Amino acid sequence: MRRRRYPQTVNRSGDPRLRRLSDVVRLPRRSPLYPELARALGAADAFHLLHSDLDRVPVRPTSTTSQSGCYRLRKEDPVDLRVSRRHGRIPLSFLHELGHLVDHQLGRQLGNAWASGRHEAFADWRNAAAGLPSRAPAGTSRSRRRYFDSAKEVWARGYAQATLIRSDDPVLQRHVEGLIEADDVFVWPTADFAAVDREIERVFDSLGLLRVGVALAA
Repeated sequence: MRRRRYPQTVNRSGDPRLRRLSDVVRLPRRSPLYPELARALGAADAFHLLHSDLDRVPVRPTSTTSQSGCYRLRKEDPVDLRVSRRHGRIPLSFLHELGHLVDHQLGRQLGNAWASGRHEAFADWRNAAAGLPSRAPAGTSRSRRRYFDSAKEVWARGYAQATLIRSDDPVLQRHVEGLIEADDVFVWPTADFAAVDREIERVFDSLGLLRVGVALAA
């Protein structure tokens, strides 16, 4: 019987250290998606840092139509971030998967867990997120709705929206404003999201990861 071959995970080197996100992920420079991915990564870079010993996590464009993105991992280690070129929300999709990476790596100290579900620094965020209306599409199956409304999915969607609305890049501003105006299921209306947005920022502040110059939301 042939052994199952698992995808190679990203290596770790040195001691965990405070790093820019652009030093933690590797964008596909030859891809047509690169300009949009670079804009989105720049917005995340301006928002917060990450304490990590990871080598760079590759970002891989795909042509899948079944999902707009995917964060692949094995146990505590990332494999890659995947973003489909077949969807019209490239910056949001990339930041969603980056949000999964951040959540997963912040959860390492808890074992094989996601910080969004258990880390004490996320406690106030979890309380605020519990008040969000579900964005699961009508007719969604019970299992799919449960996944869509899980802590790690709500964190990833919220992280992407919070990162975009803080960006001073007019292209990214138009991107997120257009999604909100279109009532896209991967974002929340501004009024509904406000309390959760504040708590996302406070998570990074409490962990010492908020970038200097980012003013805490009132």
